[in-house]
Amino acid sequence: MDDDDVLLRVDDLKVHYPVPRAGWFQPASVVHAVDGVSFSVKRGATFGVVGESGSGKTTVALAATRLAPVTAGGIMLDGQDLGAAEGEALRSLRRKVQIMFQDPYSSLNPRMRVGAIVREPMDLMQVGDPAERDDAVVELFETVGLRAEQTALFPHQFSGGQRQRIGSARALASRPDLVVCDEPVSALDVAIQAQILNLMGRLQDELGLTYLFISHDLGVVQHICDEIAVMYLGQFVEQADRRSLFQRPLHPYTWALISAVPSTDLGHARRARRIKLDGDPPSPINLPKGCRFAGRCPFAEDRCRQQVPEFRDYGDGHRAACLLIDENGVPPQEKL
Repeated sequence: MDDDDVLLRVDDLKVHYPVPRAGWFQPASVVHAVDGVSFSVKRGATFGVVGESGSGKTTVALAATRLAPVTAGGIMLDGQDLGAAEGEALRSLRRKVQIMFQDPYSSLNPRMRVGAIVREPMDLMQVGDPAERDDAVVELFETVGLRAEQTALFPHQFSGGQRQRIGSARALASRPDLVVCDEPVSALDVAIQAQILNLMGRLQDELGLTYLFISHDLGVVQHICDEIAVMYLGQFVEQADRRSLFQRPLHPYTWALISAVPSTDLGHARRARRIKLDGDPPSPINLPKGCRFAGRCPFAEDRCRQQVPEFRDYGDGHRAACLLIDENGVPPQEKL
């Protein structure tokens, strides 16, 4: 991938949180929230990270944009070293990246009028002429499908979908290149989800936005993302473009996630392909020796519990970390 085409590049990102000692003589422990992930996000594209709760996907997004502490790894934003930036350099780079939060009900200050909420990033980051910022707020409201007179209202006077539109307007206020979307539709009902996703798609086309999209919902990810990484216990286990991932998942974990998506196909063939996972993921403090998925994988062999799988490319950028995928890229679920 040409560097000119890449807006965000993350290399071997790690986020480890120390755990307080249980006693004076107890060894120090660390939570491996993110444990070595690398990816690139093309300009104007949407890169999705999907996984179970606790997999580390939100931490990836926050750390990649310096909104969470980074233990190790390189982060480049628009050719500049975001990972090493401090002070005014970091402040300047923050204008290029904004975030849409998961809960539209708690992410807006209930004591502020929504027009002031959207204007606040402009004031903090000195965006545009101060005398023209109120007009810019009105323009943003119209851009996201709200009316100019609604700028004088308070958050409690809006529905969940309208609040998420306000969150979108606030995210666009600093004129960012990259918008981090942390499960922006998970708190909304299905009909409103579709409206917000369509709005995001329209804004991306009109403004040339780049999205880093975090979700646990594969249906949403399939709808909006161009490339998708599947995360399990702090690491990527598979990464591919949307078509390849859903048509032919390589990792058993990805296969299990996709097979669990509700479908109108109730035939025997679909039920036979279903993988039911037992148990919970291991502790991010006491990680297993080999493959982190081995304890839940229905195909696991003895070597899986001893050997760490390499994150390999099996062609066309489709990568996976599984010892049981053969040299021809045939995954274990296709050998049944």
